[in-house]
Amino acid sequence: MSSSTVRSQHRALPVKTVIAASLIACFSLPMQAQAQQELPAEGELQSVVVTGTFAKNRRTIDSESPVDILTSRDLQSTGSGELATVLARLLPSLNFARATGADASDAVRPAQLRGLSPDQTLVLVNGKRRYTSAVVNVNGSLGRGSAPVDLNAIALAAIDHVEVLRDGAAAQYGSDAIAGVINIILKKGAAGGDIEVGYGQTQERDGKQKSIKGSAGFALGDDGWVRVSAEVAERDPTNRAGADFRNPLEPRYGKVNQRYGDPESKPATVFINSEYHINDNVDWYAFGNYGVRDTSAAATWRTALIQNTDTKVYSQRTPLFPEGFLPLQNSTLTDQSIVTGLRGEAAGWRWDASINYGSNKFELDLDNTVNQSLGANSPTHFYVGSLKNEQTVFNLDAAREFPVAYFTGPLTVAVGAEARHEKYSIGAGDAASYTGSGSQGFAGFRPANAGSHSRHNESIYVNLEAEATKKLSGGVALRHERYSDFGSTTSAKGSARYSFSDTLSLRGTVSSGFRAPSLAQQHYTITTTNFQVVNGLNTPIETGTFAVNTAQARALGAQDLKPEKARNYSLGLQFQPSRNFTTTVDAYRIDIDNRILFSANLVLSDALKNVLAAQGTPVGSGRYFTNAVDTRTEGVDIVSTYRIDLQEKDRLDLTVAYNHNKSTVRKIADNPAILTANNLKLIDRQSIDRITVASPKDKFSLAADYSFGIWNAHGVVTRYGSFTVPQNNATLDQTYDPQWVLDVSASVKLGKNWRLVAGIDNVTNRYPAQVTSAGNLNVNGTQPYSIFAPNGFNGRYYYAKAGYSW
Repeated sequence: MSSSTVRSQHRALPVKTVIAASLIACFSLPMQAQAQQELPAEGELQSVVVTGTFAKNRRTIDSESPVDILTSRDLQSTGSGELATVLARLLPSLNFARATGADASDAVRPAQLRGLSPDQTLVLVNGKRRYTSAVVNVNGSLGRGSAPVDLNAIALAAIDHVEVLRDGAAAQYGSDAIAGVINIILKKGAAGGDIEVGYGQTQERDGKQKSIKGSAGFALGDDGWVRVSAEVAERDPTNRAGADFRNPLEPRYGKVNQRYGDPESKPATVFINSEYHINDNVDWYAFGNYGVRDTSAAATWRTALIQNTDTKVYSQRTPLFPEGFLPLQNSTLTDQSIVTGLRGEAAGWRWDASINYGSNKFELDLDNTVNQSLGANSPTHFYVGSLKNEQTVFNLDAAREFPVAYFTGPLTVAVGAEARHEKYSIGAGDAASYTGSGSQGFAGFRPANAGSHSRHNESIYVNLEAEATKKLSGGVALRHERYSDFGSTTSAKGSARYSFSDTLSLRGTVSSGFRAPSLAQQHYTITTTNFQVVNGLNTPIETGTFAVNTAQARALGAQDLKPEKARNYSLGLQFQPSRNFTTTVDAYRIDIDNRILFSANLVLSDALKNVLAAQGTPVGSGRYFTNAVDTRTEGVDIVSTYRIDLQEKDRLDLTVAYNHNKSTVRKIADNPAILTANNLKLIDRQSIDRITVASPKDKFSLAADYSFGIWNAHGVVTRYGSFTVPQNNATLDQTYDPQWVLDVSASVKLGKNWRLVAGIDNVTNRYPAQVTSAGNLNVNGTQPYSIFAPNGFNGRYYYAKAGYSW
């Protein structure tokens, strides 16, 4: 059975019906229109930004911090329909590896900015804090231990543009804004609309993708508007697994049994954005989304035969699958939010008061598998349980410009307060999923794991910005927060920009920041089977993931989690010799203390096994979250854009972008005495190197966009730098060489409304090097590529799109 299981069928159908109706509405009511605010005209290279500033009409070239603006056209320039994949192709500082065989991380994949943890980037929608995913990345993929925002739950059809602030901003926005801020601005207004259908597949004729998406605005009388955007897609799985030649006695010896690649995915999402003019001083606004994504991912192939470790004799694993079986992890992710508020002006102050609720729920079924402990009576379908993260936020913000006699521009004063409530819940699976050894592929959440945990925090901030002289501008920010579970923290930021001339300026920032340990990191707990390399063999071990406040974690030396503390420094040079040519170079350093990591998989001694068994947890391995290391990340971003205006409004846009990034560990926390006494390391070599060398050292891209008449041609070549997949034994490390990837596309306008697009991603059909180290779990060639590969391993991809706009 695919991802449309009994549980997910009755949920997916209604939302797809609603979204289909939304798409019909997008297409059938284009005549109700009024003016829509947009970015500056297409001829403009510099745009007004709202991220990282409270000043009015701040342009990217005037910003003290580096800000990238990605337009809707940019977001549609690739063959992908996933926001995280698109951002990774457009931004050199963002990395999005395509995890496979990593349980829930196959369905909710994390992205990282500047090589830091995925949850050290804050995500906003229309300037409001987005809630994080319920899924915790606990397996050996990129971002292990993080629970970041699910970027792929945000439909491309709903996005007007994206602003990416590449700088620490905790003093302005609060927790998580260490690597930077991604602010997603939704389409607005009643004017116009569009609808598009798309199709694509890989060179290997798998991974077929079919999509339909649209957006349309409607007037609310003479004083308001509502815009509806919807998107539905079906994405078939890809498979790059190798044939299984491990045991000639196996019934399926020499055949491809594993599924190794992108999962099957069926997302359906609707976004609404609206505004109503109440009077000359007050506007009401609201926006939100509802989406469901069914995903079917494969776990590790279970062979038909198992070998007794003492007698070396083979016996049948289960009579239910005499040839072996491939467990399928069929999940349903439900993502929903609503934000509403009032904004206006009073006594010269621009004010905004809003309430923001969002939730992300992950439910998991297993099919085509067994519970070995139940023998021939085992079911082959299991409900494993659920994870849910909820967030409610109240914001009150106000800003005003004050004239200062000795300044050439006004002083912008912004003040605000925020109250936030968070809740994290775990729901138990059915009894068969966790009884005995549990369902193979993912053992269920037990009643002892289930429960809800919550906290609240309050914050206040002040932000000052001014143009002191025609050459010098700057700002300062201060924010104080109090959390109910770990206390108070204060963050500060200072920034400045100095123009030597109309063409050359210097900018820099200094800031402190923090990231509160998430509720998921504090309370996620489960017992399941994990594969670990023991004596060179890929060995299944019953593994307990323990919340830090449990008796089991305390028995292994756990302590309460503390917030991560960060210090950001940046210095940048801006060069704009003409209206059509801009170059920025920004160097940065980010120091993070008390960085939270997910511990090593601690293969327990008999003594520790006995301790945990006495507590009712008979496991062979344990792990938990801990404040593990102090790190330093240093790097540089270079972005250069050049526009060549040609005859009859034809033009050529060129963009060169480069990021170099290096992370090092400055300090490792002391190993708990109980682990040292049992010859175990809480934070092992692999855990440390995974955050320092497992991401590409650098990324370079050269993009060209040529518009001539009704035609457009687009191409981008990207060089992904080398990376290393580490193991505890350094001789088993594998370093992967840089990889060049070329993407091309072309489009044509037919009349005023139609547009056809055809393209090829990865034109040269480049794959990363195959896994050669036995320590990297290639399982004798059945899983031939590394899940850390920054461009995945699907190969060449063809796609076509047809769109109608009005």
